[in-house]
Amino acid sequence: MTSPADDDASSRYVSTGPLVWVATLAITTLLLLALKQALWLVVPFLVAVVVYYALFPPVHRLMLAGVHRSAAATIVAGAFVVAAILALVPAVMWSAAHAVSGQEAFYRYLDAGRVLIGKTLAMLEARFGFLERMHFHDQVERRMAEFGESNLQQQIASALLGAAAWLPSLLLAPFFAYFFLRDGQRFFKFVGAAVPNAYFERTLYMLERFDTTARAYFQGLLGLAAIDTVCMGLGLWVIGIPNALMLGAVTAVLSWVPVIGPFIGAILVVLVTATDFPNQPELVYAAIALLVSMRLLDDFVFMPLTVGRSLRMHPLPTVLLIFIGGAVAGVPGLILALPLAGLVMVIVGTIGGILDDPRLRARHAFAKRLRAQRITADLGSND
Repeated sequence: MTSPADDDASSRYVSTGPLVWVATLAITTLLLLALKQALWLVVPFLVAVVVYYALFPPVHRLMLAGVHRSAAATIVAGAFVVAAILALVPAVMWSAAHAVSGQEAFYRYLDAGRVLIGKTLAMLEARFGFLERMHFHDQVERRMAEFGESNLQQQIASALLGAAAWLPSLLLAPFFAYFFLRDGQRFFKFVGAAVPNAYFERTLYMLERFDTTARAYFQGLLGLAAIDTVCMGLGLWVIGIPNALMLGAVTAVLSWVPVIGPFIGAILVVLVTATDFPNQPELVYAAIALLVSMRLLDDFVFMPLTVGRSLRMHPLPTVLLIFIGGAVAGVPGLILALPLAGLVMVIVGTIGGILDDPRLRARHAFAKRLRAQRITADLGSND
């Protein structure tokens, strides 16, 4: 929720007319098209922003204690890198030690999924005669056999290789985050120094809104994850699935990656349920219904109320931007559409507020005339 003071400031500094919304949608779409061609830079930049907002509170506390900003950024960033390495090394060692058992569990879940598909197809053929006449079950089984485990292993191997190709660019994330922490204030001063004096107050407000909008977006994501965890965990617990809260948390975190994330989370829940309850397919169908319901609630209720409200967007353009981002730039567009639109709206709204303020434009024109008079004052004098 926004305070009355925030609403008054927004109405005073930012224009919110229909032209602002049209310009925001158009500029966001064009930026998504451009960013799609530079994902190697956009992804680590986005990760760096997340790390920045996670590490800024301890940096701010050190600064309040009298530590210089550069030293505080170095201390906190260094501690973060050391902690990440200390956590990563045991995780890699544990993964290597349990690789064989993990592979066995993977194929056990895969076999349970195949059995579930076979039972579902047999049930459909029993209820719908035209499917039985088409030999639908046999055709699907034949296609699955043609696909085979070798193709699945190739797909997994190619996905792992693709993920490995992203690792060098992801190493830029802590590098970016460190300089955000150390030199963020210098960037604000650099931008402010390039702005005419008449627009200086609006520029400061715009930069503050930039920071507030980005922070609010990630806070909205955390709120969305909390809501998804509770709702999904409660739904799975009602159905009777073990480890319901843990599964709910995993699916909630995966939902941060639109389309692919929820799809992977849904497959995980379905395979776990099919493996734990091989003779109760109705529990699997109940879990699928719950997943579909949660997906609809996320897209049309929870996300507009959390992320959309954090960005001060109406639910209608929030949902529209999600679909535009997916259509224009695929999965990266889904991830970047809302935060990018929030930042674009701040810029466009500030420029619109300047254009709608004739006194502000008159102050700028008067300042230019005074500067021109001062520069040319001695040109007409006699030597």
